[in-house]
Amino acid sequence: MAASRAGPVELGFAELAPAWRLRSEQFPSKVGGRPAWLGASGLPGPGALACALCGRPLSFLLQVYAPLPGRADAFHRGIFLFCCREPPCCSGLRVFRNQLPRKNDFYSYEPPSENPSPETESLCLQLKSGAHLCRVCGCLGPKTCSRCHKVYYCSKEHQTLDWRLGHKQACAQPDHLDHIIPDHNFLFPEFEIVIETEDEILPEVVEKEDYSELIGSMGEALEEELDSMAKHESREDKIFQKFKTQIALEPEQILRYGRGIAPIWISGENIPQEKDIPDCPCGAKRIFEFQFSDSICS
Repeated sequence: MAASRAGPVELGFAELAPAWRLRSEQFPSKVGGRPAWLGASGLPGPGALACALCGRPLSFLLQVYAPLPGRADAFHRGIFLFCCREPPCCSGLRVFRNQLPRKNDFYSYEPPSENPSPETESLCLQLKSGAHLCRVCGCLGPKTCSRCHKVYYCSKEHQTLDWRLGHKQACAQPDHLDHIIPDHNFLFPEFEIVIETEDEILPEVVEKEDYSELIGSMGEALEEELDSMAKHESREDKIFQKFKTQIALEPEQILRYGRGIAPIWISGENIPQEKDIPDCPCGAKRIFEFQFSDSICS
């Protein structure tokens, strides 16, 4: 990964939030629900959001609002992460970027209001650009119901799922089409990701505190034995211990964000070398930006 001047590490915590705070107009960072797209340009289509292994549609997992200071074209910038949650596959992570300049056709030049309008309380399955979204997953929906032509889907799988869960009855009554979106059990539970800056704690201090705690917990164990164990500690043990120590400072964190920071690895296996990381299609070196805890998937 390319070297970059790293800023402070920002930690994300999952918290319940009113629905209006998780809409596109508020530029949220969030877990689960449907993606809060910024605009239609560059949105992934159904093909890009199909699992490479099983072929089923990927589920939206999280998004991070991550504007780039000094980049006029990325004043509003979101990173969107999708995954396959179909057992036994449960693979196929994909990441997409969606961004806009400050002056655009969809949002106010000024910061969003903290007093929501009635429109932001309800879920809208159509972008301000006019593009329709899938009723099940909230991604681009190029397919439409052939009977009512009122609802849209990304795939045959999601159209079938929605048909079974109520649209079959609503579709037969064009004047009474349901406006409440049923729970399809396809989406992850929805939470806002609240961001806080990580406290600056010197690693040496943390290691000493952790070491003292370990000695106390061993009771009658001899210090000579502990010293011997430390000398023979494997590289794998050190990597895992560093990970545990860092996470223990804020155990509820689900996200670590910082453009250009170094990741904290949980294992020494499969740590990529710079040569293993493909360049961006534009030719630039890729920069590490965030990592998340798999606890948000449970």
